[in-house]
Amino acid sequence: MTVSAPFSVCVYCGSRPGELPAYAEAAVAVGRWIGRQGGQLVYGGGRTGLMGTVAEATREAGGRVVGIIPQALVDREVANTLCDELHVVQTMHERKAMMGERAQVFIALPGGIGTFEELFEIWTWRQLGYHDKPVGILNCAGYYDKMLDFLAGSVQAGLMGEWQMGLVRTGTEPETLLRALQQEATQRSSQSQLAQHV
Repeated sequence: MTVSAPFSVCVYCGSRPGELPAYAEAAVAVGRWIGRQGGQLVYGGGRTGLMGTVAEATREAGGRVVGIIPQALVDREVANTLCDELHVVQTMHERKAMMGERAQVFIALPGGIGTFEELFEIWTWRQLGYHDKPVGILNCAGYYDKMLDFLAGSVQAGLMGEWQMGLVRTGTEPETLLRALQQEATQRSSQSQLAQHV
C-alpha cells in the first residue's frame, strides 16, 4: 500500500509576536488546521515569535514540522530543535528554494520585511511560471489592509494587472483560506495529471 505524503503548507510569518493577540491566535489556528489535517508545516525554522507559535501549534495538533533556517539566523531566531526535520542551510536563497520545493501551498501571516520579501518572491515566481502553486495572504486584524490598498493603487496606475492580483488569495479566516488553497492545489494537481495522460 502506498502512503501519500502529508499535505504541505509553507507559512511565512514574523519572528516577533507583534502587538495584537490576534496575530498569535491566527498562527495557532493555522498550525492546528495543518496538524488536524495530518499535514506538514514548512517554515523558517525559528522558535521565537509567530514562527514558533505556528510550529508548536502544528506539532501539538499532530502535524509534521519542517524548519529551514540559514546558519546566520540559527542563534538570532533561535532554531527550533523540536522540528521533525530541521535543515540548516548557508544562504537565504537556499532557504527559500527548499521551502518552495517542499510546499504545495504558501500562506503569509503577519510579519516584517522578511515575510514581505518571501511573499512577493513566491508570488513573482508564480507570475513568471516557475511554479503554479496557490499563494494566500491571511489578513489578520486588518494587518495587510494598507498593503492591499497600495497594490490596488498599482493596478490603477497601470503598473500591475488585475490578473497578477488574481494569482494570490486573501482572506481573514484561517481555516476558510487554508481550505480554499488546499482545494485549488488539489484541482491543479488533478488537471496536471490528466494533461500528462492526454
